Amino acid sequence: MRNSKFASLIGLPWYSWLKIGISIAVFTGITSVVFLNALNYVGDLREQQQFLLLGLPVAGLLIVFLYQRYGGAASKGNNLLFEEYYNPKGNIPLLMAPLVIVATLLTHLFGGSAGREGTAVQYGGTYADFIAKKMGLNKTQTRITLICGIAAGFASLFGTPLAGVVFSIELFRLGKLRYKAIIPALLTAYLSHGVCLLLQAPHTHYPFLDFQLFQIQDIHWVILFAILAGVVARLFTYTGDMLSHLFKRIDNPYWRVVIGSLVILAIIAYIGNTKYIGLGIPTILESFEQPQSGIDFLAKIVLTCLTLSVGFKGGEVTPLFFIGATFASFLSIYIPLPLLVITGLGFVSVFSGSTKTPFACAIMAAELFGIYILPFALLSTLIAAFVSGQKGIYSSQKNRKMIKRG
Repeated sequence: MRNSKFASLIGLPWYSWLKIGISIAVFTGITSVVFLNALNYVGDLREQQQFLLLGLPVAGLLIVFLYQRYGGAASKGNNLLFEEYYNPKGNIPLLMAPLVIVATLLTHLFGGSAGREGTAVQYGGTYADFIAKKMGLNKTQTRITLICGIAAGFASLFGTPLAGVVFSIELFRLGKLRYKAIIPALLTAYLSHGVCLLLQAPHTHYPFLDFQLFQIQDIHWVILFAILAGVVARLFTYTGDMLSHLFKRIDNPYWRVVIGSLVILAIIAYIGNTKYIGLGIPTILESFEQPQSGIDFLAKIVLTCLTLSVGFKGGEVTPLFFIGATFASFLSIYIPLPLLVITGLGFVSVFSGSTKTPFACAIMAAELFGIYILPFALLSTLIAAFVSGQKGIYSSQKNRKMIKRG
C-alpha cells in the first residue's frame, strides 16, 4: 500500500492519514463546541452585567501576565503557525491551545472587540503540530498535518468545511503542495464539522438567498462594490498596522494594555452602547434585514484594531464579517443590488481583501448563503483581494516564491 499512487502523493499510508485526521478532528471539534458555547455564555453575561466592562484593564493585565509568564513562542499567535509551516521545527507549544482560549474568553467577557477564528486556527494548529511531533513526521508531512489542523479549526468554528479546506490551503500560498494536502484536509475538516453537528455546536445561521435575487446585468454594480470592499480591507490593515506601531512605543506591555483598555472604554462611553464590542453577531444578522449606519463599519475597525493591537486575543475574521456586512448594508442605499445579495458579498469580500484568500471566501459564501451567490461572490472576492494590495493582516504570510519547500 505504501507504494501505491495515493501513498506516494501523500507521503504516508492511507491508514496513517486516517488516524491523523480522526485525531485532529475529534480534539478540534470538541474544543470548538466547548469554545462556541463558552463564547455565547460570556457574551450574554457581559450584555446582562455591563459593569463587567470596567474590568477590561484588569483582564488585559491578566492576559499579558499569562503570555509573559507561560506563553513563550505562543505569543506570536497566528504568525507562529506561518513560521512553523515555512520552516517546521516543532516550535508550537501545546499550551498555546488553552492559553488562547482563556485569553479570548477574557477579552470577550470584559468588552474587547475581537473575533474567534484566530483562536480556532491556533488550537487546531497546536493539536496538529503536537501529533506531527509525536509521529516523527518529516517537513512535508508536518506541513500537510498543520494544514489539516487549520482546516479543522476553521470548519468546526464556522460550520463551513469546504471553505475551511480551501482557506487552509490558500492561506499559505502553497504551490504544488496544495494537491498533496487536499485529501487529508478534506477528511479532517469534514470529520471535525461532523463532530460539531453531532454535539450540536451553536453555529450562526444566515439567510439562504434565492436565485431570483441574482441578475447578470448587475455585474457592473458587483464590480464597483468589490473595489470599494477592497479599499475597506486596506483601511482595516492600515489601521491595525498604525495602531500596533503607535502602541509599541509603550515598551511595557502592562502599561500598553491598560492604556489601550482605557481608550477602548472611553470610546464605548462616548458611543453610549455596546454594539461594536464582542463578536457583533446581532448587528451582522440585522444587516441582512435593513440598511445600517455608515458609522458602524468604521467604529468596528477602530475598536477591533485597538483591541488586538494592545494585547488582547481573539481574531479578526468575525469583526471583518461585521465590517463587510455593515458596510455593504449601508451602501445598499446607493448601489441598486438586493440588500441580501450586497450584504452577503460584503460579508466575504472585506474578509478576502484582508486575508488574501478569495477562493475560500467565495466558497464560504456559497456554504453560508446558498450556491447561487457563488459566481458573484467569486468575482467580488477576487477583485477585493486585488484592490486591497499585497499586504494583509497576517504579517508572516509569504508569497509562494518565498516558501522553502521541504
